[in-house]
Amino acid sequence: QVQLVESGGGLVQSGGSLRLSCAASGLTLDNYNIGWFRQAPGKEREGVSCISSEDNTYHADSVKGRFTISRDNAKNTVYLQLNSLKPEDTAAYYCAAGDIYGLEPGFYTYWGQGTQVTVSS
Repeated sequence: QVQLVESGGGLVQSGGSLRLSCAASGLTLDNYNIGWFRQAPGKEREGVSCISSEDNTYHADSVKGRFTISRDNAKNTVYLQLNSLKPEDTAAYYCAAGDIYGLEPGFYTYWGQGTQVTVSS
């Protein structure tokens, strides 16, 4: 059974940092492209960052220079480092695994349940 579990969310002040983790069971993450997405109440799911199976990375313009995606294959875990957080970063954050590299939700097959990030002003 494939399972992706996000952790690391929480409440942080504007300008603060968090590190989100995406731990996998039932699949080997380094064989997949991994994406991080977020969804705020009343808004569509938005692609944030992705890392390919060859470790290429891409970040949406809204987070470029502030967020960093990385993977630890030994731990079968992908991370999203969130720095210089802003109130508009408040959302539920989801990781996903799939065969196509990019920030389209449709590229991804397996999804976690999400972790909440709340940034106060």
